Amino acid sequence: MEKIPMYVHSITLDPESNAPILILKEIDGERTLPIWIGLLEATAIATEMEKISFARPMTHDLSMNLLRAMDIEIENVEVSDLRDSTYYATIRLKQGGRVATEDARPSDAVALALRAKAMIYVNESVLGKIQPDREASAVMGEDTTEKEKWTKILEELDPDKFKYKM
Repeated sequence: MEKIPMYVHSITLDPESNAPILILKEIDGERTLPIWIGLLEATAIATEMEKISFARPMTHDLSMNLLRAMDIEIENVEVSDLRDSTYYATIRLKQGGRVATEDARPSDAVALALRAKAMIYVNESVLGKIQPDREASAVMGEDTTEKEKWTKILEELDPDKFKYKM
């Protein structure tokens, strides 16, 4: 299945629950992927996006320091699946000629990818599960599906107004 290159567009807050939402956006397109994440994970991503450093390493910084000390590089991360409302991700690691893929939460994978300046991919099948199928909706006579409502909300969000603040 095709891997779609994406970047961290923003971290916003769900207006109903105040839970952070990581918004990934397609590099060469308009599709987005909203992933509800925890506050600690949002903080880890936001601190790297804003280039905020602390006197002591935070968990993701420590992880990167350990990987670098062992000459292990993060080649890329991928949001690989969506099952039962849970996103799955993998981190592709390389050490010399050895390559390994490790299971991870998408928020942790993205936090590490930002620190490693590694590519972030989303499997096309994941986007297919959350993006509205406009042709199917038209055939079925539905004016707006739940997916279309979320897509519209996400497209209209102003990141400057809803961006997670440290």
